[in-house]
Amino acid sequence: MKSLFRCPVCGGPLDREERVLRCAAGHSYDLAKEGYAYLLPPNQKHSAAPGDDKAMAAARRDFLSKEYYIPLLNTLCSRILSLTGENPVILDAGCGEGYYTSGIYRSLCAAGKAPWMAGIDISKFILRLAAKREKNIEFAVASCYHLPFPDNTADVLLDCFSPLAVDEFRRVLKPGGTFLYVVPGARHLWELKQVLYDAPYPNEEKETPYEGFAYQAIVPVDFSLHLESPADIQSLFRMTPYCWKTPKAGVERMEALENLDCQASFRIHIFKKL
Repeated sequence: MKSLFRCPVCGGPLDREERVLRCAAGHSYDLAKEGYAYLLPPNQKHSAAPGDDKAMAAARRDFLSKEYYIPLLNTLCSRILSLTGENPVILDAGCGEGYYTSGIYRSLCAAGKAPWMAGIDISKFILRLAAKREKNIEFAVASCYHLPFPDNTADVLLDCFSPLAVDEFRRVLKPGGTFLYVVPGARHLWELKQVLYDAPYPNEEKETPYEGFAYQAIVPVDFSLHLESPADIQSLFRMTPYCWKTPKAGVERMEALENLDCQASFRIHIFKKL
């Protein structure tokens, strides 16, 4: 069976066998028991275990599984549904534990479409969760800056809070294909930031054109969160960059909370490849 992925060594197409991906040149990549492939060559690794660690992966799974961010997922599903034909090829670059990837796949299937989807992330810990979540999507450990994906293949590319690799995104999208880039709005998680920091500042919002792409829209997604337990507050904290750069006093204030009302704010920048 053909794979959407290509060989990261020679660039040739990969065939998917029972437990392995293999190219015509003889390069092969075992599939983990969960079903994902490891397509990150040693020279693209900047640490022994890049990306989210086990704790961050678990936090993302625990928080997102409670559907706190379902307004964002529903908006993505609606937009991608309107942008695609019957058999779209979709790549999620930086797919995390697969919440958005699988949600989009199931939405398209429910609408009678037959999507062919792949997701990549640089963290093997988080890919294990993604591959368990949805067996009909191909997943691989890989870098956004070296996508193991053929030129001019994807109808849609999604980047949800992941590194922006514009040259690679342009390469793998078909002419006329759509790139959706999800970033936080100015006051995303503002109430949480007020707990964590003495002087929080809003996120920068800007409209940045990229060579080879035409802006189609900036879609705002704003909604309120009621975090019902300390565990949910801490899961949200651990899946954000704040986890790495919050002073001890801020962490202690956050850990003392019983619940939290907080605003979520996202912007979906939609581009068309020229």
